[in-house]
Amino acid sequence: MTDLAAILNTDMANTATPHSPANAGEAPESAGPANYEAAVAELETLVTRMEGGALSLEESLGAYRRGSQLVSYCQQQLEKVEHQVRVLDGEVLKPLATDEDDA
Repeated sequence: MTDLAAILNTDMANTATPHSPANAGEAPESAGPANYEAAVAELETLVTRMEGGALSLEESLGAYRRGSQLVSYCQQQLEKVEHQVRVLDGEVLKPLATDEDDA
């Protein structure tokens, strides 16, 4: 949990001067997650903290920004995997078999 706090503190330090022209409209840069599973785990932690209601407005904003970065990362990873599956299946995605199909 201390790593997440450090990330959020870094985000907050990067947004300390939101009215300066150098930071206007830019999302703070922070380290990307190690992998998809790490991104999802961090997202779950962020959501829990935000839903808890104990974060200040600044902390909530930092958590929201980080969450947005993580969602974008996850979407990119899923798109990459989908592309790999399409290549493996000859550009034809096949529907998954369900238990109902077996009956």
